[in-house]
Amino acid sequence: MALSFFLLALIAVALIFEFINGFHDTANVVATPIATRSLSPYQAIIIAAIFNFIGAYFSTGVAKTITSGLFDAHFVTHALLASALISAIGWNLITWWLGIPSSSSHALIGSLIGGVIVSGDGFAAIKWSGLFQKVVLPMLFSPIVAFFLALTIMVIMSLVLRKNTNPRKTNNFIREIQVLSSSLLAFSHGSNDSQKTMAVITLALFSFGVVSSTSVIPGWVIIVCAIAMAGGTLAGGMRIIKTLSSRLAKLKPANGFSAEISSGALILAASHFGLPVSTTQAASGSIMGAGYNGRGINWNVVRSMVTAWFLTLPITALISAGVYKLILLLTL
Repeated sequence: MALSFFLLALIAVALIFEFINGFHDTANVVATPIATRSLSPYQAIIIAAIFNFIGAYFSTGVAKTITSGLFDAHFVTHALLASALISAIGWNLITWWLGIPSSSSHALIGSLIGGVIVSGDGFAAIKWSGLFQKVVLPMLFSPIVAFFLALTIMVIMSLVLRKNTNPRKTNNFIREIQVLSSSLLAFSHGSNDSQKTMAVITLALFSFGVVSSTSVIPGWVIIVCAIAMAGGTLAGGMRIIKTLSSRLAKLKPANGFSAEISSGALILAASHFGLPVSTTQAASGSIMGAGYNGRGINWNVVRSMVTAWFLTLPITALISAGVYKLILLLTL
């Protein structure tokens, strides 16, 4: 009975993380359609929630990468999962409150890595080649690829629209098709981000002996994670409405369309190949690429973002390791 209760508690905390992930990353999905006035804030948030939910069913490649591609699942314990979730949730809330752009994906992965190192066979428990190829390299290159992809799309659109004689009509048309591009971005976000929590719940089921393998994600896990992310998107969006109008730079419809198409396509491709990329990094890179006008980039903003990205993995690993040791002391 106690084990069953603890398993249910772990699943509940994992879904809380997914809910927080939903509102933590809502701005990445709804920022551009609201800024370009292609959608009202409420319309953008509802569409994001719907397509986040649908996207969760796209594949389970990212979940399988986390459950079997980064570390040995046999080292995963109940205390480890609890410490990893506490660390990831805490880091997400701290960075969200301080307004620091960070990655929920890297917070969870860093927390799991830190827990595995202190609970398993030390650093030998980590599959370093998998971590480097599927986490570190995408972390380094996804914002760069997103930047140049968005810049390329923007250049092409500029050439096509250069001789446009009716800018207002063209902008209205782009606003209409931006509904499709923002839906693509929301779908891709759901297809990648929701799978991290699917992986945690599957690891919890495996550690309790409920499932015999981490290679198959149970159907009900996919459903509850999709619901949690969609709910978080709706809840977080209400808060973000108040800040978008005063903090978000104005974008033209063509810029918004370029940013959404590039980041959506990049994240969707990453989901297909099982790469747990950061929506924050992809969206930030694409917005900078789409809005680049040849006069340079605000490097102060870029520095703060990059610093947060690089600090997330090691800091969450350390927090998780510390929480894990504390849990062991309290349960002795």
